[in-house]
Amino acid sequence: MMTTHCPNTPHRLPRHPVATASRRLRGALAVAATLATLVPMSGCAPLLLGGAALGGGMVLTDRRTSGTQLEDESIELKSGGRIRDAIGGSGHVNVTSYNRVVLITGEVANEADRDSVGKAVGKIENVAGVTNELAVAGAASMTSRSNDALLTSKVKASFIDAKDLQSNTIKIVTERAIVYLMGRVTEREAGRAAEIARGVSGVQKVVRVFEILSDDELAKLQTR
Repeated sequence: MMTTHCPNTPHRLPRHPVATASRRLRGALAVAATLATLVPMSGCAPLLLGGAALGGGMVLTDRRTSGTQLEDESIELKSGGRIRDAIGGSGHVNVTSYNRVVLITGEVANEADRDSVGKAVGKIENVAGVTNELAVAGAASMTSRSNDALLTSKVKASFIDAKDLQSNTIKIVTERAIVYLMGRVTEREAGRAAEIARGVSGVQKVVRVFEILSDDELAKLQTR
């Protein structure tokens, strides 16, 4: 693209780099929220990675080891087949693994299906624990899922705005306006994140699925 310099045009100061980066990230989150509404979710287990590629590079960091991140991706991939074997094509089930702890969300037809999904995912290699938050209910509508995607982006943006929280250490999952928070955080970080998420308009409930680290454990992670 060619630009033409106009002598009479007032010189504009460059935008502050932090503010510009924040706006770009907000824009990317909004796009991600829109795209999420276009992906078929019935009976699937989406792959949720520990980082996001923005502007051609990885901008989010992670307190998991690279090996654990690969294990989490493998768990999420394998869960789709295990869930289909357990309940067929019924239900709307999402699986998120973080540090080998698995969160299961969505809706299934009955308690038997709920238990079957939990057991099937729990048997996957390297799974350290399962938090089964499946609801016995009809599958969420596309409107509901679109709203969930929007809430996720709003919570993420609120984390970014917070001066006392590292937003890139927390994974956000939203189902039926219930926000689930995952990550390896200190008790202070966990409490602060939950407080911020509760303050986002439209959030009905916040569920902490954190792994709590001591200050010493966090210090060791930051120096590795």
